[in-house]
Amino acid sequence: MAIESIDVGSQTTAADLDVKTKEDYFTASQGQLIWTRFKKNRSAMFGAYVLMTLILAGIFSPFISPYDPNIAGRDKEYMNGAPQFGSFCDDNGCSAIPFLHTQERSRSLATNFRWVTTVNKDKRRYITFLPKGWEYTVLRFEMNFPGKALDFVIPGFTFDRHLFGATEGKVHIFGTDSSGKDIFSRTLHAINTSLAVGTIGVFIAFFLALFIGGVSGFYGGWIDSVLQMITDAIRTVPAIPLFMALAAFIPDTWSAEERFFFISIILGLIGWPTLARRVRTHLLTERNQEYVLAAELCGARPGHIIRRHLLPSFTSYIIVDLVISFPYMVLSETALSFIGLGLKDPVNSLGVMLQNVTSADVLLNYQWYFIPVLFFMALVLAFVFVGDGLRDAADPYGDTKR
Repeated sequence: MAIESIDVGSQTTAADLDVKTKEDYFTASQGQLIWTRFKKNRSAMFGAYVLMTLILAGIFSPFISPYDPNIAGRDKEYMNGAPQFGSFCDDNGCSAIPFLHTQERSRSLATNFRWVTTVNKDKRRYITFLPKGWEYTVLRFEMNFPGKALDFVIPGFTFDRHLFGATEGKVHIFGTDSSGKDIFSRTLHAINTSLAVGTIGVFIAFFLALFIGGVSGFYGGWIDSVLQMITDAIRTVPAIPLFMALAAFIPDTWSAEERFFFISIILGLIGWPTLARRVRTHLLTERNQEYVLAAELCGARPGHIIRRHLLPSFTSYIIVDLVISFPYMVLSETALSFIGLGLKDPVNSLGVMLQNVTSADVLLNYQWYFIPVLFFMALVLAFVFVGDGLRDAADPYGDTKR
């Protein structure tokens, strides 16, 4: 009897848990359901961790970078230098603090007066943490447009501490380029720049798509026809010839910030038609629903109906489109900078850094130049995995397909 009572109790408990699970499912919000499905996708979660790591590395790049990524921080004694890795032991013993061996450069008649680098294993340079270095400003923003009327400065906070450094000389864990600039510092700042360009472009395209697609789908008729003609005209504009024409008209006197914003705005202005079409299609199917007619009978204005009733009905899909749009914006900026139509030195972006890997000499002798390429691939793939995971999680019929 005791065994039977235990079995009945366990069955009751399992049934109660099953009922509670169903109640939680039907009472959960849309965001909770999406997050629950998203967590089950391992590739999407892995992409989310990688993406957050890269975003944080880009935001805090001045602190993580040991040296100034521009000309001011270049190492004149270590040009085209190979990556340097710290070690704890050598022939002279072990140390609790990682260290580097001192590298000495010399040239003589025997080497045809070429620079030759030798490693002095008897002299150590210890790696330090949180040392003082070049000053950097966080949350500072400055724009220098032609003329003084549009110039503005947002003050920030100045610091001089960095994550790591060396007691003597410099340490370059990703090596240096032909001018002696630290590739590790440049890579982190390039990620930040490319993400900033993509963010500005995506949000410009996002607001244009919501406005044009919402108006077109809600009103229909001749308004829809005119807006769709404009949308089709924008979609047929080839991006590369457009940027080639615009690059010819960009003055050489423009600063890096001006070119940065110009590229971001143009990417946003030509990237909205696809999302606008999706918004229009959804509103065309939803505008005749009963809840929309009820809102109209209550005297709600069209803008209020679109903003408070129609657009929230597919918020999850809009978020997915936003995430998926990021890699395309980053790819566009990288491609334009790579062919010389986008950002240029001294701006550090992934496209600018990829320009350095086009020669055969780099492939044969300076393979560490390809390290930024790996970060670029990781960034794009992380966006793709997260976007695919969100798209599957936002599908209301995803559970029935399995």
